[in-house]
Amino acid sequence: MIIPKASRLDHVQEYYFARKLAEVGALNARGKNVINLGIGSPDMAPSPATIDALTQAAAQPAGHGYQPYRSLPVLRQAMADWYAGTFQVNLAADTEVLPLMGSKEGIFHITMAFLNPGDKVLVPNPGYPAYAATARLAGAEPVFYTLREENNWLPDMAELEEIASQGVKLMWINYPHMPTGAQATTEALQALVALATKYKFLLVNDNPYSLVLPAATPLSMLSIPGAKDCCLELNSLSKSHNMAGWRVGAVLGRHDYLDAILAVKSNIDSGMLQAVQHAAVAALQSDDAWHLLRNQEYARRRQLVYQLLDTLGCSCQTDTVGMFVWARVPGHITDVEAYLDELLYEAGVFLTPGKIFGTQGERFLRVSLCLPVSQIEEAIHRITKQQQLNTLHHERR
Repeated sequence: MIIPKASRLDHVQEYYFARKLAEVGALNARGKNVINLGIGSPDMAPSPATIDALTQAAAQPAGHGYQPYRSLPVLRQAMADWYAGTFQVNLAADTEVLPLMGSKEGIFHITMAFLNPGDKVLVPNPGYPAYAATARLAGAEPVFYTLREENNWLPDMAELEEIASQGVKLMWINYPHMPTGAQATTEALQALVALATKYKFLLVNDNPYSLVLPAATPLSMLSIPGAKDCCLELNSLSKSHNMAGWRVGAVLGRHDYLDAILAVKSNIDSGMLQAVQHAAVAALQSDDAWHLLRNQEYARRRQLVYQLLDTLGCSCQTDTVGMFVWARVPGHITDVEAYLDELLYEAGVFLTPGKIFGTQGERFLRVSLCLPVSQIEEAIHRITKQQQLNTLHHERR
């Protein structure tokens, strides 16, 4: 390079899946035909109404120019209506809903809007790597709080009290939780809102998974009394409406917080394609029957993933939410990542090591439900066959 890279990149690595999927792609190019159970990219299509709305809107000659930075009023209203019907949260569509090109960009926008160099940010361990990465890009300091299996992956309020008392600007939570699938309770969210109010920090819930295999009524942080004063919520159509590649999300909350985020966003993009916005409106109007069919398919797949994990000798909870299964690896395996690399190269099955989500994930792996039943069955067959070959090889030695 003719110039060095920015020093802000010294503590930020390329996203794990960007690197690993390139590795998987190279294996496939050599004929490996890897079964990818590592990434949560929905393989099922959006609703027919969503696709029809896209094509009809794209055919209109007036819809291809720059779009409003706050997106179309009809999309903001559809998102507000969706929150009212799904989460029983009333939002003012004009001021409390800001559509995004996927909620992942919202993580960066929120970080840039509210954090200064040196500010402390509470980040879950285990948790989505983007929370810490964006903090470091802004020069802020990620402070990891511990989530434990024995506490159903909910925060330890005593630990949070101690950290927050020393000064915190922002806290990330993610319920239903990725990667574990744990659900928050109303009581846990109430305690977090009380803590944010007491120590005056911004609490942000990243909430894209609540409609995928829900075990109870979906819960929004914004339904908690007093939450709007100190909280924002991110949501997305990626998982709930099979639209990961469409890049449609939203940040929801009080207008002055959203105005600050818009100051960042409007300097980075020039609006979402109008046809995609109309398609998102149609998607948000999907009825319960459509969601039920999607979840029935995920439920079938999840039962097979449990079989796959039994084959590997792993253990997992079965009362979780979302499109992943989080499982503890047997104790005799000393290096989980190396073990999963062996599985990738020998059996052609890609699973995600839990360590990429933090130190609390060291003894775990994550399996995606985003492949058809036939592919999961083939993965079980490959793993079983490889185990038999390994046993035979060991006996011959």
